[in-house]
Amino acid sequence: MLEYYDFFIFAAAAALYLRELFFPDAGTVGQLFALATVGVAYVTRPLGALLWGHVGDVVGRKRALILTLLLMGIATFAVGLIPTYDQIGVWAPILIIVLRLVQGLSAGGESPGSASLSTEQAPDHRRGFYASWTIAGATAGIVLSSAVFIPLQRLGSDFMMAWGWRIPFLLSAIVTIVALLLRRTLREPEVFVGVKKHDETVTVPLLELLRRHPLTMLRVTGMALFLMVITMVNVFTLSYGTGVSGIPREEMLAFVSVANLLSVFTIPAWAALSDRVGRRPVFIAGCAAMVVLVFVFFALLTNVSASGSWLVWLTGILLMAGAYSMSNSVYPAFFPEQFPVNVRYSGMAVCLMLGLLVSGFTPAIAEVISGPEHNWVGVAVFAAGCVTISAICALLSPETAKIPTAELGAPR
Repeated sequence: MLEYYDFFIFAAAAALYLRELFFPDAGTVGQLFALATVGVAYVTRPLGALLWGHVGDVVGRKRALILTLLLMGIATFAVGLIPTYDQIGVWAPILIIVLRLVQGLSAGGESPGSASLSTEQAPDHRRGFYASWTIAGATAGIVLSSAVFIPLQRLGSDFMMAWGWRIPFLLSAIVTIVALLLRRTLREPEVFVGVKKHDETVTVPLLELLRRHPLTMLRVTGMALFLMVITMVNVFTLSYGTGVSGIPREEMLAFVSVANLLSVFTIPAWAALSDRVGRRPVFIAGCAAMVVLVFVFFALLTNVSASGSWLVWLTGILLMAGAYSMSNSVYPAFFPEQFPVNVRYSGMAVCLMLGLLVSGFTPAIAEVISGPEHNWVGVAVFAAGCVTISAICALLSPETAKIPTAELGAPR
């Protein structure tokens, strides 16, 4: 939760404030540039996946997770100190982009490491439920990152543009210290300790993956594409809802916070169901529901004056806390279960981050597709296409819910 608070406060700020602060001379494409800063972090996430995956598979999960958290905290705090464009000119957006790249480097190892560790620590029959708390925590971080701006926004736009937007970033110092104290209590999973004890770690996990698990990597990367829905709703619709539909900023921030808050509770429930009926049925059902709901959601959001914002809230909550959470709850266990323990961290990290490249640039891609005509149908088709690919890849992947942890990733 605390790690992803740091990561996602940038996304909320980019949707609502960064255009005027860092791209004031960009004209009509200023908002596109602001939303693109969200995506640049996803460029370095695959590099972070290689780095932290190597550390996690060779040295240990705990060491990698402590270093990723420290790096994220430093970068986030530094964002709150950057002068704006009016103060230092073009260096302001350059510094923003550099620090966002550092955030991406950290995030490249965070969710894969926490999911791998949680999966390996869990009882065989409850891996889905245990691992889902890592993504429930990340979702809670999204709630905090949106909610923290709501009371600040009530102090007025002038206050926010002057220095109020910095407060959530500066608060990350406290967040990072608390998270580090918690993370120091982690212990290495027994299955990984056993691999190190018997000298079964690999020198270069990436080469081992490419040589022995190329098809698995391809399937897991494809399954990760559905994650673009989170940035489409949490970032693009913040901009779209306020700029096109005329919904107040406070209401859009509240919608994102409520939808994600409810997801914190539905995610463990869907994951527990996957422990009983299997990963694939829950994951694919979530994808199918997303394909339908994304069209309904955007149609209502675009015509909010006719439909009423309460319908936007209802469909948005069904999309995020219902459909998206079904697939989102499964992947923290389903993805690492596809790989053996000696390359598990790296395998999940690399594939997840490659899939998340689309997620990172979804707000900017959606902004281009939407265009001056506000083409919501094109945005919905783009989302539905990504989600459909994820469902097909899941269908082609082996079911892992009932396989003992020690046998995961073995040829079957």
